[in-house]
Amino acid sequence: MAEKATIARPYARAAFAHAREAKALAAWSGLLASGAQVVSDPQVARLLSSPHVTAAQLAALLADAAGPQVDDASRNFLRALAHNRRLGLLPEIASQYEVLRAAEENYVDVEVIAAMAVDATQEQRLAGALRQRLGREVRLHTSIDASLIGGAIVRAGDLVIDGSLKGRLERLASAVTA
Repeated sequence: MAEKATIARPYARAAFAHAREAKALAAWSGLLASGAQVVSDPQVARLLSSPHVTAAQLAALLADAAGPQVDDASRNFLRALAHNRRLGLLPEIASQYEVLRAAEENYVDVEVIAAMAVDATQEQRLAGALRQRLGREVRLHTSIDASLIGGAIVRAGDLVIDGSLKGRLERLASAVTA
């Protein structure tokens, strides 16, 4: 069977194309994120594979869960996913949609995992350096992981910069044992 990301790609592109044309990128982000969260629930996941629940019922369930942001186009999108038994792909569709949106809006989400809290000045310096290196606007998302001992790990798409003390110690240990 094809990988989930491969199957999800045309759906993400179709949703993105419609959202861009309708100038509703943020609304579709919300819809897809909401749908992804709903289908990730174990009880809903069981419904998705149940032969006793129709595609129309599944689409209606997701549309109701998404709330007032659901318009006719998004309802049709959910119906198409349900009809093709692809509602379980909503997390992958949402993820790929966000990549397309980030490219369109020229920004990149950057995850910073630091050993200690990062103050505002450090965040600004890091964002500026990454903005210059990546050529895009940067949105930082920071978290703390004390197991890093010191330093930080920066992830921006495929780019990973491991400046943590833990990472350095692991690289040193592998170099010594090799």
